[in-house]
Amino acid sequence: MQEHKILGIDVGASGMKGAIVDVRTGKLVADRQRVDTPKPATPEAMAGAFAKLVEMHDGYKGAIGCGFPSVVKKGVSLTASNIDKSWIGVNIEQIFSEACGCPVFATNDADAAGIAEMKFGAGKDKKGTVLLITLGSGIGTALFLDGKLAPNTEFGHILLHNMIAERYAASSVKEKEGLSWKEWGGRINEYLCYIERILSPDLLIIGGGISRDFENYRRFITTEAPVTPAQSLNAAGTVGAALYAYKCLKKLQKI
Repeated sequence: MQEHKILGIDVGASGMKGAIVDVRTGKLVADRQRVDTPKPATPEAMAGAFAKLVEMHDGYKGAIGCGFPSVVKKGVSLTASNIDKSWIGVNIEQIFSEACGCPVFATNDADAAGIAEMKFGAGKDKKGTVLLITLGSGIGTALFLDGKLAPNTEFGHILLHNMIAERYAASSVKEKEGLSWKEWGGRINEYLCYIERILSPDLLIIGGGISRDFENYRRFITTEAPVTPAQSLNAAGTVGAALYAYKCLKKLQKI
């Protein structure tokens, strides 16, 4: 396997998706593969699913990037909002590496998506304050200032209407409550306007699967900052995870 072709895996609350990525172009070398995230999503169960997903990539043996739904510091999971609480304090890189036999480099899942969008997508060459917001089972955020990442922001957990914002405005809430585009668009607009008051961003990027439906709710958004859908759509996490692993490898090679 050439060193610029790296397996990126996006770990989500409902599924794990992975593909080999050409990190020079941000393109997937082959179609993404998927396995369900186990229920309950304990470290042992998820490590088994992770190893299965790696095996689905024809004997891949190189470095693996992992976008993980948690605050991640030095490879360790520090929160567990949409996974089992037993993950708190667990070294993601170690348990996944041992399961699949490959070196794994883990980062926050929204940060991974943001890395992809800033390199190849809607945030490319953008200066100032840029915030990527991923909308799915929850709300993830990735904050960049002049292209540099401020990791683990977790703005999906601010309070809105006396509840965690992602429980009010995530795309999963739209499905669960049967909200119309207008109803849900109003909620996401409230969230974006609140974020704007806090950060005064120069650009807001909407990621996650619902970004492909952006035209259905863009008319309900009233922020002063421009809002645009992610160009990588829901593949951004996979691409960004691979880019993160590549960056980590380069750092190790310089040591």
